[in-house]
Amino acid sequence: MSCFLSNSSLGKKLVMSVTGAFLVLFILFHMSMNITAIISPEAYNMICALLGANWYALAGTAVLALGVLVHFIYAVILTLNNYKARGSQRYAVTVQEPGVAWASKNMLVLGFIILGGLLIHLFNFWSKMQLVEIMGEHVNSLGYSPADGAALIAYTFSKWYYVVIYLVWFFALWFHLTHGVWSMFQTVGWANDTWYPRLKCIANIVATIVFLGFAAVVLVYFFCPCIAGVC
Repeated sequence: MSCFLSNSSLGKKLVMSVTGAFLVLFILFHMSMNITAIISPEAYNMICALLGANWYALAGTAVLALGVLVHFIYAVILTLNNYKARGSQRYAVTVQEPGVAWASKNMLVLGFIILGGLLIHLFNFWSKMQLVEIMGEHVNSLGYSPADGAALIAYTFSKWYYVVIYLVWFFALWFHLTHGVWSMFQTVGWANDTWYPRLKCIANIVATIVFLGFAAVVLVYFFCPCIAGVC
C-alpha cells in the first residue's frame, strides 16, 4: 500500500484527495466557528477557551498540520511529475471547460498563496492564542487573554492591510476549492458526463460559502470593531 501511495500517480492523487477532503471539512468547521464571532463574541471566546491548549486541541492541531504538510508535499510532487510528462500542462482533467481552465492549471501557484496566507494567519492568531497557553502565559504580546479571540480579531482587522491580505487569501482559496473539491471526486471516477456538472456546481457552492463566510467576519470587524468591545 505504501508503494502504491508513493510511487503510482493514482496513489498520489488518492492521497491528495483524502487530505484535501479532510482540509475542506476543517475549513468549513473553522468558517462556522468564525461566524460565531459575529453573532456572539462571548460565545466565540467560549469556543476559543475550549480549543485552547487542551490535549484534544493539541492533538487536532498536530493532525491538521500533518494534513497540510502531506497535501502540500504531494501537490509539489504531482506538479513536478506532470511537468516532466507533459511540459507545462498540469492537473489534466477528463473534462475541460473554460470555467476551470485557469484554476486547474495554476493549483500549485494558488497553493503557495494559500500557504503564505496560512503562515500570516498562524502569526496573527495561533501564536497569540494556543501557543501562548502552551508557553504557560496568561496574556499575549498585545495584552489580551489567549482565549479572547474576538478582541484579537477586532485588533487584527482594524489594520486595512490585513483586511486586503486576508481577502486575497480567501479569493485564492475560492479558486483552489472550485477545482479541488470536484477533483477529489474525479480521482475516484465520479467525474463522468453525468456527474461532472453536478460536482462542479457543488464545488462552486462550497467554495463560495467558504469565501463569503470568512470574508464576512473580516469586513464586519473592520467596519464595526466595537462588536467585540474594542473601539
